This record gives sequence, structure tokens and C-alpha cells, in this order.
Amino acid sequence: MSETRTPVVFIHGLWLHATSWDPWLDRFRDAGYDPVAPGWPNEPATVELARQEPGAVADTGIDDATGHYAGIIERLASPPVMIGHSFGGLIVQKLLGQGHGVAGVAIDPAQIKGVLSLPFSQLRAGLPALGNPANRHRSVSLTQKQFRFGFGNALSEEESNALHAKWTIPAPARPLFQVAGANLARRSQAQVDTLNHTRGPLLLISGTADHTVPDVVTRSTWKQYEHSDATTAFKWFPERGHSLAIDNGWEDIADTVLEWLKHNGI
Repeated sequence: MSETRTPVVFIHGLWLHATSWDPWLDRFRDAGYDPVAPGWPNEPATVELARQEPGAVADTGIDDATGHYAGIIERLASPPVMIGHSFGGLIVQKLLGQGHGVAGVAIDPAQIKGVLSLPFSQLRAGLPALGNPANRHRSVSLTQKQFRFGFGNALSEEESNALHAKWTIPAPARPLFQVAGANLARRSQAQVDTLNHTRGPLLLISGTADHTVPDVVTRSTWKQYEHSDATTAFKWFPERGHSLAIDNGWEDIADTVLEWLKHNGI
């Protein structure tokens, strides 16, 4: 009889392609899991195709992406671990709050409704999209300089530029507008059920040098769960930026997640 492996669904955020998770897939497969990293709705299969078809993902919203991944999860043989970075981390929290999966990991997650912290660096990192209201229904790309500020600020310029060249793709601007207006909207797609007492355990991970999702934002997200009886853990990595899931130290993050899953019997 073949061994049953727990599925793991990796969810990337804006400006990175799904294949940026490839090293994680190998590591989790070697650790005994059954990992997959599906792209966002309509995301082309490769970085090259995504750059050639920038409009393919335009106007994709948070609920569009969440519903897309919920459908993928429901077709799996068993409930998965869900691991997301940036907006993928927000989506993981939404899915976990909706009762999907056995556990969730949100790495430098985009802020959910209720988080009020808004550091200047976060505003600046979002300007490529938020700087023009007409971008709401468009896809937007990052220049090397913009990527260096938002993702690679804790890296050498050489490594940041290499990551930009290898993994970046155009991304829908709509989720950024949805998060920016979340606390002013009665109903927001950035809303997460933080009071769900029966959900699986959640691990929030923060890089303390992150410009796109500053550490104070992730800590504020953690506080949103203080009234839930479900397990919510927090781990921070000193002097790590928003690129922490894809840069030269990604193994440290991956191994921390594997250790946490083992500790929780998953």
C-alpha cells in the first residue's frame, strides 16, 4: 500500500510567478508531502508567457483568486496545508477562516481588514500600482529599481536584479486597491474570519526589514487573532525583506515551516 502524503498548496503573491515556489516544492516533497503551486486565475504557465501576455491577469480581485484556490483545494484527495507569500498569505488566511485546509502559513502577508498600521515604506512599495487610479483594472509590472525597494532591499543589488529577471511578472493592481480601501469599506474582500475557533493552526511569518509588508503590519495582523481559540503562531526573521521566500536564505524559512508543521503533528 502506498504512503498517503499530506497535500501542500503554495500560493504566490503579486509580481511573482507560481514557478518561484519550485525550490519549495522539492524540499517539501523530500520531507514527505505532496506539494503543488498553481498560478492565479488565467496566469500563463511560464514567466516568459506571463510577460508576453500582461493583460491575462488584469482585474483579478482577491475574491477571484480565493475562489480559484478554493476550487483547487476542494478537488484534492484530502485537506492540504496552505502556504502563501504576500497576497498569497492573505488568501491563505481567508481560506483557513472559511474552513479550508488543515493548517495555514502566511509569509509577509498582505494586510487584512482591521489592520490600521500604514508605514511610509508600504505606501512607497505600492505606488507602482496605486499611483495611478486607472491601474485598478490593469496589470502592472515592476522595474528593477521598484523591485529592489519592495522586495530586494535587504539583498545586494546584483541578487535583487537577478531575482527580478528570473521570477517577476505583471500583476493585477486591483488587490492593492482593495486592501488600501479595506478599512473604509463596509464589505471588503480583504476581510478575514479571525474569530473562527475551529480552523486549523496558522503561522504568521515576518521579515523585519520588509518594505512591502513591514513587520509592524504582520504583528498587527497577529493581534487580530487574539480572540480566537485556534492556534496562531508568529515568527520573525531579523533583517529579512519581502524576498525572503525566494532569495538566498529561503531554506531557513522553508525549514522553519517544516519544523512548525511537525510540532503541530501535520
